[in-house]
Amino acid sequence: MPNDETGMLSESDRKATVNEVLARLAHEPGALLPIFHAIQEHLGYVPEEAIPTIAKALNQTRAEIYGTLTFYSDFRTAPPGDHILQICRAESCQAMGGRALEAFARETLRVDFGETTADGQVSLEPVYCLGNCACSPSVRIGEDIYGRVSPDRLDQLIGGLRKTETGE
Repeated sequence: MPNDETGMLSESDRKATVNEVLARLAHEPGALLPIFHAIQEHLGYVPEEAIPTIAKALNQTRAEIYGTLTFYSDFRTAPPGDHILQICRAESCQAMGGRALEAFARETLRVDFGETTADGQVSLEPVYCLGNCACSPSVRIGEDIYGRVSPDRLDQLIGGLRKTETGE
């Protein structure tokens, strides 16, 4: 339901989404994580501006809500890039060159884990097992998993993302 040329939701649309999720889930036992998941599913992230509303609905402090939100690496507090690049950090991938791949990605994209490129195209995230250990190191872009990824192969994949965005 984006409503402007940037594809971003207005603050009132974000508030409406948060309120709808809270109306549906706040009464459930252990509701906080399902609330975060539902908001992120709808918005792509959990806006920090929603923290006071969530805290009030669950009768918790803002610090408790923020602490939980930022504890879990699956939740974002800012809109993600157009593409999410996850690099596996499990032992097998680390043993097969994952650390060098991480360094290459950070240098190439000029971001660290949890950040999005300046052009808003790629968010870099760690993941702690893609279940592709026999083909380490592995990355996931969107829903696609790639194995035996070298820095050269990652450069090709990133280049493909950017070509897709520019229509080349």
